[in-house]
Amino acid sequence: MIRRITASAIALAAAAAQAGSLAPRGCERPVEVSAAQQDRLLRFTAAVREALAASGSPAALIARSGTDLSRFGLRYSHAAIALAEGLDTPWAVRQLYYACAEGRSRLFDQGLAGFVLGSDDAELGYVSLLVPPPEAAAALARAALDRPLALGLLNPRYSANAYAFGTRYQNCNQWVAELLAASVTGSADRADAQVWLRAEGYAPVPVPTPPWLLLAGRFLPWLHFDDHPLDLLDAGQVLTSLPDSLEAFALRRWPTARRIELCHGPQGIVLREGGAPLAAGCVPQAGDRVRAWSIPGAARPAQGPSPA
Repeated sequence: MIRRITASAIALAAAAAQAGSLAPRGCERPVEVSAAQQDRLLRFTAAVREALAASGSPAALIARSGTDLSRFGLRYSHAAIALAEGLDTPWAVRQLYYACAEGRSRLFDQGLAGFVLGSDDAELGYVSLLVPPPEAAAALARAALDRPLALGLLNPRYSANAYAFGTRYQNCNQWVAELLAASVTGSADRADAQVWLRAEGYAPVPVPTPPWLLLAGRFLPWLHFDDHPLDLLDAGQVLTSLPDSLEAFALRRWPTARRIELCHGPQGIVLREGGAPLAAGCVPQAGDRVRAWSIPGAARPAQGPSPA
């Protein structure tokens, strides 16, 4: 099995190595998961799959929390395309991962359970779904399943913090952004995708970059800074593609898109459609739909109907 690194998450997670709280896991050693934790994660996966199936869409943008990036004000680290059909199982995901043993990027298709279990925290996790309007979703599904097109956008030179408007390197979220462009333009050329993204107002938010993270780039083969504008680096910032920027762009482009967010935490599985992001700690708020852990398969409302 290919050992993998989760795109932009590792770049930003490397910053925590100095503090000792989020040392990057290298070329990825598995997170230990107990039987009880695995059961809850599989039940969470089922809830995510139900939400996708209920959407009636052929494709959706999907993002998961991974390494704790809260110090950067970020919840999500890794984005992909979830597809109703066309891969090995319904609602599997197509994504870019870094194949550590090969030292290059690869396209990787993965079942939804594997995608959800990719988080570092088995006790608390979030998944965001963005369901485009029907015409856009159909175009996105066609582009994602067009393997020559998807591979044509793939750059084997990987950088977890790849410059959002550069083509020297690429990270997982950047591949998704460029696939969105290709779903409209039909071009498998990365430069064409970047031109389209700029013209359409794609605007990643700069991420603070402390000096010792720049130093880490000298030692980590998946972390590079030579593609970033010097003025940004001098200001202590990098401009890289992250799920939040992808989602914000998609919502501006498709105002009727549906945003669904789910989390699992101490009180169970929480689902919210639209509105503000779910609360920290996966604490249910008024209007959220909740499935408690206490009785497997049972559902109860926080204030509102239980999920289907």
